[in-house]
Amino acid sequence: MSSAWRTLRRRILTPSTSETLLETRGFHRKSPAAQELLETVGARFLEGYAHAVEARNPAEAEYPLEEIPDRFRGFAYEGAGMGFAMLDGLRMSGRNSVARCLEGRGADHVYMIYVGIGWAMARLPRFCWPDIDALDPLLRWLVLDGYGFHQAYFRTERYVHQQYRDPAFPWPAHDNPSYAGNAIDQGIGRALWFVGGTDADLVATMIEKFPESRRSDLYGGAGLAATYAGGVDEAELCAFRERAGIHQAMVAQGSAFAAEARIRAGLLVPHTELATRVFCGMGPAEAAAVTQEVRPSGPVPGALPAYEVWRRAIADRFATVGGCPQ
Repeated sequence: MSSAWRTLRRRILTPSTSETLLETRGFHRKSPAAQELLETVGARFLEGYAHAVEARNPAEAEYPLEEIPDRFRGFAYEGAGMGFAMLDGLRMSGRNSVARCLEGRGADHVYMIYVGIGWAMARLPRFCWPDIDALDPLLRWLVLDGYGFHQAYFRTERYVHQQYRDPAFPWPAHDNPSYAGNAIDQGIGRALWFVGGTDADLVATMIEKFPESRRSDLYGGAGLAATYAGGVDEAELCAFRERAGIHQAMVAQGSAFAAEARIRAGLLVPHTELATRVFCGMGPAEAAAVTQEVRPSGPVPGALPAYEVWRRAIADRFATVGGCPQ
């Protein structure tokens, strides 16, 4: 494929960065610093996406992706995951771009890449969706997390303010279809951190407008975003933890997931340490270790998918911890 065609493909497939501006999206603007952070996240995501759709192969995309600053590189790999999944779905580079990405440097960013696949699902017709059964059976629920984030981010009125939930989402895998809504809600919870402009009090208020049955997943997603993306100080984190009430352990679970994602990729940053100390009562390395200590090694008995059993086991470890001053 010629360089000119790949450049054209990038221009055709890559959304404009204007779509990630808080003013364009109608998201809350807490402060200039928070706005700059979230808009930079969006821009870096699209940069990663563009590198993926223009590259001759996933290995070629690694070079520019690895040059992105630590704080934003994970978001760029998330965008690359979306880009490679789009190419696979549209048959523009065979059907194994995502797999080849995960064989290289992308392996360290598997969580983010799986989330990026969900973004692609939200934009592709169903017959172009990826073969979810071919993904890791424990982690593939992250695809729906990405789908939920996309819908809340771009279809905010319906998914956030109207609190829409598809009662029969067509989960394209052959396990626990009834859990799809929970995984989507975890992504919506992450997106609320962006919709609320990192205003922890506003994010909690938005979550509390949802039915109680959905709040645990939403708080878990928001806790993950607060830890991975940042944008708040210790007082705001403590206030958010208190607002979570009975869902504090799930906030800690999401925080531990974020720490594991950053540490696995070698992208640990100061705000992640601050968040895990508030939400988990320990440093990011210790919080990440908890996720690995209780990680299922195979199928689990019962009606819940192994992924949810894992999340609950992590939450149980943090049921009585937290680092907020009294």
